[in-house]
Amino acid sequence: MQSASLPLSLYVHIPWCVKKCPYCDFNSHAQGGALPVDDYVAALLADLDRDLARFGDAIAARPIHSVFFGGGTPSLFAPDAIARILDGVAARIALPRDAEVTLETNPGTVEHGRFDGYLAAGVNRISFGVQSFDDDKLRRLGRIHGAGEAETAIRSAQDAGVDNINLDLMYALPEQTLDGALADVARAVALRPTHVSHYQLTLEPNTLFAAKPPRLPDDDSAWDMQEACQAALAEAGYAQYEVSAYARDGRACEHNLNYWRFGDYLGIGAGAHGKLTDARAKHIVRTAKVKLPRSYLDRAACDEAFGSIADVTSTDLPFEFMMNALRLVDGVDASAFHARTGLDDDAIAARLRDARTRGWLVDDPSRFKATELGQRWLNDVIELFLPDA
Repeated sequence: MQSASLPLSLYVHIPWCVKKCPYCDFNSHAQGGALPVDDYVAALLADLDRDLARFGDAIAARPIHSVFFGGGTPSLFAPDAIARILDGVAARIALPRDAEVTLETNPGTVEHGRFDGYLAAGVNRISFGVQSFDDDKLRRLGRIHGAGEAETAIRSAQDAGVDNINLDLMYALPEQTLDGALADVARAVALRPTHVSHYQLTLEPNTLFAAKPPRLPDDDSAWDMQEACQAALAEAGYAQYEVSAYARDGRACEHNLNYWRFGDYLGIGAGAHGKLTDARAKHIVRTAKVKLPRSYLDRAACDEAFGSIADVTSTDLPFEFMMNALRLVDGVDASAFHARTGLDDDAIAARLRDARTRGWLVDDPSRFKATELGQRWLNDVIELFLPDA
């Protein structure tokens, strides 16, 4: 368990959206008026100060490997607010000039001409929540933008000089056909983004779609869409490197790779989560900040703790490690398990044998990697590593 050698990332959560989408189970809230931008920026930096004070030994002199502004809709915050956050981070912990800095963006919330401002603030990667280029499907998903607006926003970012762009696309949408899913991919790659996140719409608990389910394609149809779209993305030059992530050469998302390789990250903002390895104390902790924006701001004003902290037990570590590592198409080197959990291979030896016997993992003791069959049944593979499995 070597915390000094682990990459350290920073996740910044901005919890407001113009409206809540019916499929979304993220910690997002309809803005309902003017946003408390100045107060929230101050709260974020106070949150970071407390994490740095609490985890100084675990963080030591490690620089920030990547920054990700997620939400919610971070693009509701103007470039000057994003600049104040990044400047505040850089004043507290080393933030290299070439660190990947991603801003999630809703095409319906971006005004033309603002992308140069985000670039000047320090953002160098934009992630657009497009979801579909079919206006009927966007309406069913409750999105506030149309396909034309999405294309205009993406081209505006490119014209402003943003050369690292991700497009989020979903498939198996309400009453979607295979041709419709392929048409979305075709329109996406025509815009020449550097990265595409392509994932299946699922009905999550505590969402409007869960309460009133729309008519979705069946499992076999969804699998056909996944395979056909994978092939189309590969033909267009996008290599799959994770379950739902495709990138041109050298353009994989560094921030998400750090998650999947079981690296460390600080999480600031309402509902943000973090993970830190303390090599001296020989344990890993997870942090969770209070979810409601008003409660989060009140705690900042009253100088109270922003959330909770919990140790990750040795019985939970195998599942947590594999839940991330096996999402990667190429898997991870087997030595990473001990290096990043502190556990010996004996802790998972029986479960590895079981997975390999079932044909779910490649028969290579030097690597943890799902087979093609294992990728299809990945949830079952990962469940083998649950503490009570």
